[in-house]
Amino acid sequence: MTGRTGWDDVRQRRLAEPGALDAYDATRRAFELGETVRGMRERKGWTQTRLAELAGMTQSALARFEAGGTVPTLALLERIAQAFDAELIVRFDESSPAA
Repeated sequence: MTGRTGWDDVRQRRLAEPGALDAYDATRRAFELGETVRGMRERKGWTQTRLAELAGMTQSALARFEAGGTVPTLALLERIAQAFDAELIVRFDESSPAA
């Protein structure tokens, strides 16, 4: 045996650390938001540059957001919704667990 730790062991230890699950969940939500925006943009046939201009942001900031690298503000989400001529809906769902 080499004494090396595998990825599964490292992952389990990291997720057991205080606050890790909350951070993991926030990252998941950011990724899902970015993925949704990217899909909407691609369905319209828009480039990142076009959407960024319409939403009042830079292309590089949009790229980071679409990749899940940033957590957007509500103001930014509203500008993106306006660019898409879509309605932004934010809600709490008491029937779903928070984590």
